[in-house]
Amino acid sequence: MQTTALAPISLSPHVVVFDYGEVISRAPSADDRAALAARAGVAGEAAESAFWAAYWRHREALDQGTSTIAEYWADVAADLDAEWSPIDVHELWALDHRSWLSVDPGTLRVLHALHDGGTRLALLSNAAADYSGWLRSGSFAPLFEQVFVSGELNLVKPDAAIYEHVIAELGIDPDQFVFVDNKAENVAGSLAVGGAAHVFTDAGSLESWLRGLAS
Repeated sequence: MQTTALAPISLSPHVVVFDYGEVISRAPSADDRAALAARAGVAGEAAESAFWAAYWRHREALDQGTSTIAEYWADVAADLDAEWSPIDVHELWALDHRSWLSVDPGTLRVLHALHDGGTRLALLSNAAADYSGWLRSGSFAPLFEQVFVSGELNLVKPDAAIYEHVIAELGIDPDQFVFVDNKAENVAGSLAVGGAAHVFTDAGSLESWLRGLAS
């Protein structure tokens, strides 16, 4: 079934900068999460809760590029008193990596509407460097003039420095910076450096907000 295109959205001279995870991508599914927990040898509600707490506890270092993939999983294992071989880590990484590669068709329609309207677009993701190939070379990559990956910059949202870096690289004034992220703290961080921002909940609300800016 063919998806109908949205009417173009023109926000020039603003640049709309999109987060990736849970904005362009969908969150990992229940099946994805179950497969990762099972491969980690986690069983039972308490053990799963501890696993996901450890998974997120060490994520910022991975996203900031101060921890390697192997170091990240070693830190998670230490929290759980688990022992994983290098082969286990390769499989855990692959399952985790794939779980973030789905896309939200609604958000993609909005991206195309902006692109069709001549709006400049960029991507800014808190993500480990291993996602850079997907973000720069995936089918949606040509929509963005620049892609910024925290794991390559050694900076993470919501630190002001990462937004200031993006603004400088795009060659725009802060009031031309429009940011879309699903986390309120990241949106607040971007608002602190100027411009406009939107907490993403769904593609329909995002489209309405952007059209409001364009009017």
